Amino acid sequence: MAGRSYDRAITVFSPDGHLFQVEYAQEAVLKGNTAVGVRGNDVVVIGVEKRSAAKLQDPRTIRKICPLDSHVCLAFAGLTADARVLVDKAQLQCQSHRLTVEDPVTVDFITRYVASVKQKYTQSNGRRPFGVSTLVVGFDPDGTPRLYQTDPQGTYAAWKANAIGRSGKTVREFLEKHYTDEIAASERETMKLAVKGLLEVVQSGAKNIELAVMRRNQPLTELSAEEIEELAKEIEEDKIREEQEKKSGKGGAAKE
Repeated sequence: MAGRSYDRAITVFSPDGHLFQVEYAQEAVLKGNTAVGVRGNDVVVIGVEKRSAAKLQDPRTIRKICPLDSHVCLAFAGLTADARVLVDKAQLQCQSHRLTVEDPVTVDFITRYVASVKQKYTQSNGRRPFGVSTLVVGFDPDGTPRLYQTDPQGTYAAWKANAIGRSGKTVREFLEKHYTDEIAASERETMKLAVKGLLEVVQSGAKNIELAVMRRNQPLTELSAEEIEELAKEIEEDKIREEQEKKSGKGGAAKE
């Protein structure tokens, strides 16, 4: 029974150095829908697996990609109610920064703010950690594209491409194999890589994918279902072309 008390105390370490409530918050993230972010040279792409809505539910009320300011946005995996609180705090901080400093926030600044809020909730009695991981993307005032990830414990890091949520590990491994500087140099290929990663784990195909693109000096643009379907068709055509090239290559080698 003594060991079980560490499960309930957020501010007490277990003898082997664990904060179990923080680890349980991470488990809540692993039950959330997958989200992926890919950073290109001139664009940042963020995509999420859409949850199937009830027949009479308005799907527009289910939001996994949330703008924080005109140049930065956030996608999340985990508890939606927790994410809503974090998004409200981050949006308010962006507005406060503009009013106080008369400059927009950098992506690093707002990411550190989100991570700091999460970390405070791991050190206070009467609270619990946020059951949310986030991908924060955007452009700094100097035009540099950024992609950050935050975890329930309050850590954050910059990435070229990353994924969070239920199948985040699978998608991350896919991105590690396929992300290249050549892909990052092309806006279209960067978008296709994000869709490819989600298609690895989304069973019902492109219709259950939500994709948004942020370009330098432009607000966030959400792609329509038709545009996402077009990307999926291009990906399928690329696969067929690669298979044909492999077959022709093997045929040529056999003749030699």
